Amino acid sequence: MKLFIKVERRDSTSIPLTIAVILLSLLIGFCLIAGLLAIQGIDPLFALGKIFAGSFGRIYGIGETITKGIPLILIGGGLALAFRAKFWNIGAEGQLLSGAILSTWIALNWAPHLPAVIVIPLMFLAGFLGGAVWGFFPALFKVRFGVNEVISTLMMNYIIAEFLNMLILGPWRGESRMGFPYTDSFPPSATLYQLPNSRVHLFTLILALCFAFLLFLLIYRTKFGYEVRVIGENRDAARYAGIDFFRNTIILMVISGGMAGMAGVGEVAGIHHHLTYPQMISSGYGYTGIIVAWLAKLNPLLAIISGLFLAGILVGGDAVQISLGLPAATVHVFNGILLFSLIMGDYFLLNRLLITIRRDRAEGRTGGV
Repeated sequence: MKLFIKVERRDSTSIPLTIAVILLSLLIGFCLIAGLLAIQGIDPLFALGKIFAGSFGRIYGIGETITKGIPLILIGGGLALAFRAKFWNIGAEGQLLSGAILSTWIALNWAPHLPAVIVIPLMFLAGFLGGAVWGFFPALFKVRFGVNEVISTLMMNYIIAEFLNMLILGPWRGESRMGFPYTDSFPPSATLYQLPNSRVHLFTLILALCFAFLLFLLIYRTKFGYEVRVIGENRDAARYAGIDFFRNTIILMVISGGMAGMAGVGEVAGIHHHLTYPQMISSGYGYTGIIVAWLAKLNPLLAIISGLFLAGILVGGDAVQISLGLPAATVHVFNGILLFSLIMGDYFLLNRLLITIRRDRAEGRTGGV
């Protein structure tokens, strides 16, 4: 008796199968997380309960979940567009920081002389441009010189982070900060309104929801969105059909980077009210946004749900870090496990295993999984 295993591409995938694979992938991911906690001598059910109770079980936790969900919705939607064309933008973290830097310049130089009704839109426009520029160069390197976008976008994260450090330690260090590495506080006209008893900046939340809807229409209801999807399915066929690969790649990365840049504006104008260290502006939102886009199956509207879900993991991770004394990097380990589980689930969503059992001089059954 011999066992043969073969991987075969699925002809199509149904919505029920997609939902089942996502749920199973998350279940496996949480089982792995539970195993990791158990190895450390921590009750997995207690820890996972703490995570979800800390993020969704109290009014304060819900507010913090929405606060952290805002940048994830913006970034996840933008990454969903880029990933649709199989342009692997790993640079949302740097694009967020680029938007934060450019909007800070507006806040420090223009806000003292202009009202909020002018300054706030200018800051978000500057943030979009900052993120768009930081997304434009990797796209240009890809289409003109064939540079791998994973490497270029990832390396540019470190460049902009060090540039930001140089600014707050040097020319932009606030005179009122007594030597600490922050800029001066933004004028009131450059700060965003927060909902009472929370840090939820309402303007950016509305902006994130609107952009998610607009991106959905862009992907599924426009010629550009159709071309992006064709490029992602078969790049050679797209070129043969006359689709402009250069133009579409530049546009989608400008949008993807711009949305990450607006997330940066929300963080400095809505939370901190000054420019500070990169790791304080972003809690790894650019990398967590990858999981958001993947969990949403590259659908910007579903990125709203997945963004809030992952934000809950971040908030709950902070809670168990304090209550259980876990390292600060624990939540990033959790996110990595979930991403790995989702990627594996996506593989089996697109492919199936054919198992063949053959006996000597006779064939047994063949089944598909």
